Amino acid sequence: CAAPGTAPDMKRYLWERYREAKRSTEELVPSIMSNLLNPDAIFSNNEMSLSDIEIYGFDYDYTLVFYSKHLHTLIFNAARDLLINEHRYPAEIRKYEYDPNFAIRGLHYDVQRAVLMKIDAFHYIQLGTVYRGLSVVPDEEVIEMYEGSHVPLEQMSDFYGKSSHGNTMKQFMDIFSLPEMTLLSCVNEYFLKNNIDYEPVHLYKDVKDSIRDVHIKGIMYRAIEADIEKYICYAEQTRAVLAKLADHGKKMFLITNSPSSFVDKGMSYIVGKDWRDLFDVVIVQAEKPNFFNDKRRPFRKMNEKGVLLWDKIHKLQKGQIYKQGNLYEFLKLTGWRGSRVLYFGDHIYSDLADLTLKHGWRTGAIIPELRSELKIMNTEQYIQTMTWLQTLTGLLEQMQVHRDAESQLVLQEWKKERKEMREMTKSFFNAQFGSLFRTDQNPTYFLRRLSRFADIYMASLSCLLNYDVSHTFYPRRTPLQHELPAWSERPPTFRTPLLQEAQAK
Repeated sequence: CAAPGTAPDMKRYLWERYREAKRSTEELVPSIMSNLLNPDAIFSNNEMSLSDIEIYGFDYDYTLVFYSKHLHTLIFNAARDLLINEHRYPAEIRKYEYDPNFAIRGLHYDVQRAVLMKIDAFHYIQLGTVYRGLSVVPDEEVIEMYEGSHVPLEQMSDFYGKSSHGNTMKQFMDIFSLPEMTLLSCVNEYFLKNNIDYEPVHLYKDVKDSIRDVHIKGIMYRAIEADIEKYICYAEQTRAVLAKLADHGKKMFLITNSPSSFVDKGMSYIVGKDWRDLFDVVIVQAEKPNFFNDKRRPFRKMNEKGVLLWDKIHKLQKGQIYKQGNLYEFLKLTGWRGSRVLYFGDHIYSDLADLTLKHGWRTGAIIPELRSELKIMNTEQYIQTMTWLQTLTGLLEQMQVHRDAESQLVLQEWKKERKEMREMTKSFFNAQFGSLFRTDQNPTYFLRRLSRFADIYMASLSCLLNYDVSHTFYPRRTPLQHELPAWSERPPTFRTPLLQEAQAK
């Protein structure tokens, strides 16, 4: 307290409040540590009861089957060799090897500017996560390039995350796209380091075509089938999930873009030779998302040797494998409509979006990265850092009313500390791009789409084993910005001044 007639010592006052907040945070951490998140839990965006679900549908890749770290290296190397051998790129790019720690899913790539970046739910670029080649682009250059840090809607990718119709952005939502992002960055890096003039749009198209050819030409499929134990992560829990649903009388179907022999070999490995007995309908090479929209393509039946038959399909029979087709014909032949159906997939656009928006199915997203991120979020270092970061942010919000020079110097120090802590929290997950789900302060564009198109999400199908078949998932009611939070659950420094307090100041 200052003596009558003297100015208060604002510097001392602010640092005392800082130390009080620090003590409050330290006292709060143990209670948070006693209530950690379960990496095997299922999280809900929308209320849904499994008792209403009679039919379960599944994608194949990264839903029923998971792959080892070797697969992305295989895709990267094969696409890199295609660039050299078929697109006549310099042989020197062969020196670049796949780095599994470089990229994360959900990033956007500016095709014309050849930069990879992370964008939040409001179309703002997270500064410090913009990469040209393998080097970060300075914030000042990014702001000059985009006349700020906002990307206008007309420049964003189309509904399925693709760059088309004049859009300059491509969003990488597929787990298989991690090698593609890394290869793009490596080739960009080579051209930049060697002062080679090139057209970024051509580079993007060539890399995209090479990655596509790894799949279409069967390079990936043949490699996995030849050494299945190396590439597929064996998990008997997949069979346990399917057996549990079958035991409770649930109908099941599989719709995948992968070819028949590839799926059969993988499912035989992880589930057993009798895997088809568990499914009422099996559809391969479905060409999702076209499968959900194109009404013209008929189903074709395949015999045991993989030969396509010419029979007109009047019924989808159990034990048979069908190719192509479309969802409208599927619904007509099965009668499986509406909220009785729950479909699981890993690609938010190709697997889930149309089913939610057009057909009223319930959807479950498989997000393998979720388990590792939750394990990081459960560490004491992360909890201490994040709790103090949020407390410090609340302190800055409260104390910004003090506009004198001395106070502003203190607040600048706090802002500097906050910026450094944000960078630290980013590096907990990925040194270049941070968490899949958050930017510094906002949800990512990826999470925004996940929240819109998935009723529930989880790290793997095995999470279903922790719940009975009549369990109801309830989304947590988090307070909106204009709603009153539960004060008892938040430290004092989180409190935003009420209206009368702000007026008094």
